[in-house]
Amino acid sequence: MPRLNQLLHAQREPAPLWHAATVLLLRDGPQGVEVLMTRRSLSASFAPGAYVFPGGGIDAADGQAHALAQRRPGQSDEHLTQAIAAIRESFEELGILLARRADGTAADASDVAQLDRHAPLLPQCQARGLTLAANEVFVLARWITDRDLPRRFDVPFLVARMPHNQTAVADEREQFDPVWVRPADALVRHREGSFFMIFPTVRTLERLLHFPDVAAVLQACAATEEPLWTSCPRAGLLVGREARYMEGDAPFGELALVCPDGQMLHHLDWQHTQPVPLLKNVQRLTATNPGVMTGPGTNSYLVGDPRTGYIVIDPGPDDPEHLERLWRAAGGDIRMIVCTHSHADHSPGARPLQALCLNAGQGHGVPPVLGLPSAPTARAASHFTPDRALQHQELLTLISQGLEPEITHTLQVIHTPGHAANHLCLALVEDGLLFSGDHILNGSTTVIDPPDGNMTAYLDSLALLDNACAEHRIDFILPAHGHVLGEARTAIAHLRAHRLQREAKILRVMQALPEGTMDEWVALAYDDVPERIWPVAKRSLLAHVERLRALPPGND
Repeated sequence: MPRLNQLLHAQREPAPLWHAATVLLLRDGPQGVEVLMTRRSLSASFAPGAYVFPGGGIDAADGQAHALAQRRPGQSDEHLTQAIAAIRESFEELGILLARRADGTAADASDVAQLDRHAPLLPQCQARGLTLAANEVFVLARWITDRDLPRRFDVPFLVARMPHNQTAVADEREQFDPVWVRPADALVRHREGSFFMIFPTVRTLERLLHFPDVAAVLQACAATEEPLWTSCPRAGLLVGREARYMEGDAPFGELALVCPDGQMLHHLDWQHTQPVPLLKNVQRLTATNPGVMTGPGTNSYLVGDPRTGYIVIDPGPDDPEHLERLWRAAGGDIRMIVCTHSHADHSPGARPLQALCLNAGQGHGVPPVLGLPSAPTARAASHFTPDRALQHQELLTLISQGLEPEITHTLQVIHTPGHAANHLCLALVEDGLLFSGDHILNGSTTVIDPPDGNMTAYLDSLALLDNACAEHRIDFILPAHGHVLGEARTAIAHLRAHRLQREAKILRVMQALPEGTMDEWVALAYDDVPERIWPVAKRSLLAHVERLRALPPGND
């Protein structure tokens, strides 16, 4: 974890969590799943005017009413309480009752008509021999309100099939205008501005798009009795406006690094003219070389502070304006220039940046260009010779000078061949950060291009990085392309699993078409990516093919 004294913003304690429950009442319509939604009061303290699913706070009485509810095997006490709360709220807000009569038949409109929506539900049900159908309510998801908001909730999103022969009637106090809507239509209307919804509602409807009918939704939820996803989103600023992200979204890790307490202070727009502070001792400056292979551009990083001087990681292409911006961001005090590898979007700027420091002559000396020399297998455009070759596990340390307490920033070198034979990563030991170069990217998988690239070496290097993350308690990965990644070891595990899944698919294609060409194989093995990417994918396909052919019999 980063040192507290390196965080950019003073930390604050998020608001406490309140427990609530909401339920998606579903039915099968002519064009697929439909969900019941209502509009919240314009005077509501939370999400006024938003279209939502019925729900509300979990009362103490909900947890004491288990005997009045039907329960399925595997349904925990917690989930049973949540289901009871959701049933009660659906009745109070919409006049919908999920219950069974004593003879096992479902409650209908005639039962609802005999109940008083303004009186406690549970005693009324008990008096009339009605049992709450909590066994028909399943957990779909769990949402925890964003850390930046003044009112926060921990809310299971439950699902149930809408009872037959009942009609939603809003209470006209908390909920208004009940409407049945297809998730796709609700999302379109939201984008058009006529159907306002908050972030968790939008993302939940997006997930429902993948289910063909209500039975499929309920079956998926019943399979594990656990939420299909759990999320506490994070917020940042994009084009000057609020933007929220779930854990799987590309900017989430960067927001967790820069604003761990959830304050909405970090701008996510790609910035090419000014450095973007990530910690007090880490800045990112992205080169103006965006493209299919580089994403927003190559990320150059500055590690250090005015007291210690700076190490530049990946100066990028030979772009005078970008290099001058790096030099100015470091106040001219660059102590080392490190290239993670020799590719043309990473290392060509090293010598011009070194010359800029020399010509400026500010008394800090000439920073050495460090890295690993390109191997004989490298392409001509990737030729690179450093002033000194770095050693695996070597430490590069910046130490403050002066009377104030000493501060250090230490980068450990990790040799990670695979994307390139001379590729290396760097661990910022004191703050638990991994600068991954092109070995790990955010938003795409790196190309393994033989002969300089090697898939077995790449996978072995992932294991090496996982060990380094465990040793140094590394939580964040700072790639050469894309935003910061969080949950470092999980990200590495997912990346490795993705590579091996792709390899298994390639093996099946090779077995089905043993005499096939590379073009035929790539069309089948990469049929889930755009065709325009196939020429690039064919390089990684070759790396997988070489690895498969090199494996001992029985290991494929």
